[in-house]
Amino acid sequence: MIVRLLPILGITFIDILGFSILIPLMPYYVQQFGGTPIIIGLLFSSFALCQLIAGPIWGNVSDRIGRKAVLIISQIGATIGWTMLAFAPTLAMVFVARIIEGLSGGNMSVTQAYVADLVEPAKRARAFAYIGASFSAGLIFGPAAGGWLVHRYGFATPFLFAAGLQLITLVVTIVVLPESRKKDDDEPQATVPDIIASLRNRVVAPVLWQKLVYSLGLYGWFSVFTLVLQRQLGFKEDTTSYYFAGFGVASIVIQLGLVGRLTDLLGDRRANNVGLVSMVLSFGIVPFLHDAATSFIMLVLFAFGLAVNNATIAALISEAAPENQRGTILGVGSSLESASGVIMPPVTTGVLEIYGVTATAGVAAVFALGALAMGIAQTRPLAEESSTG
Repeated sequence: MIVRLLPILGITFIDILGFSILIPLMPYYVQQFGGTPIIIGLLFSSFALCQLIAGPIWGNVSDRIGRKAVLIISQIGATIGWTMLAFAPTLAMVFVARIIEGLSGGNMSVTQAYVADLVEPAKRARAFAYIGASFSAGLIFGPAAGGWLVHRYGFATPFLFAAGLQLITLVVTIVVLPESRKKDDDEPQATVPDIIASLRNRVVAPVLWQKLVYSLGLYGWFSVFTLVLQRQLGFKEDTTSYYFAGFGVASIVIQLGLVGRLTDLLGDRRANNVGLVSMVLSFGIVPFLHDAATSFIMLVLFAFGLAVNNATIAALISEAAPENQRGTILGVGSSLESASGVIMPPVTTGVLEIYGVTATAGVAAVFALGALAMGIAQTRPLAEESSTG
């Protein structure tokens, strides 16, 4: 399995290496233009809104013409967006750069569909964990490189470095990546009504709605993570980037060493519940985040929850989706995730500005608890089916 996935694993690593430069640096970059926490939240939301629109479209296109072409389009858009960001003279141009990248983006859902095309259902959670490990490897080197570059050369350099990485990804995709899905003119393709119907389908819909609730908490948290570290621990640009690199190391260890074993032992659904419990605990630690020990515990719990949840939810969705609609359904899931990115950043940045860190962590914890309740509810039919069998 791992041999077949090597090309997409390499592309994911290079792609995320560039993207992860942005996560810890963007709040500081916006502050240079005089942006407030609310403006930072709106910037995250604008990007997510564009991905909300683009996700099902690109997923559907990948079902029709193949995954490779859509990945190429996404990488071209990302290269343009990063270059514009490096030379942005105003905050308005920063927004334009992120909008361009958001509208062209279809990477994650199409990558998931690509993996699901190649791997049998029983091994998909493990395969998605490998993709997550490539993602996390990028999180190690991207923030570390970004922190070093911004400290020595200013903000333009790490963003141009990211643009160069996207160009490398584009070339590797064109030259190395094989197509995973053969075009079949006789196979029915998903339409707009099919996309809407997926949100009511008794097999697919419960997982999609759980993904939405989980994503509301996750994206609300991601938009304030850097600001919380700044307030609780006094982190600056470079130390925040190094902390994210440590998060990437923890994630790789968990994804390669634990996720596959956990899903083999418990199954995807129950493993997902365990991951959500870990995430709730990590948010509960945040108000007490004042030293290295608590920051390490929070990091490990959050990394474990994120690794398990991302792998298992993607596996559950791809298993529930019809094969000819897999890219489309995963695109719908990506759009629900993007909707969370539209809604939650202004909410959590506003809560942080008005009510402080404890209330902000509480918002994320409530959504994680809601997703856990939905997961437990979906576990009961599995238990009944097993008992009947």
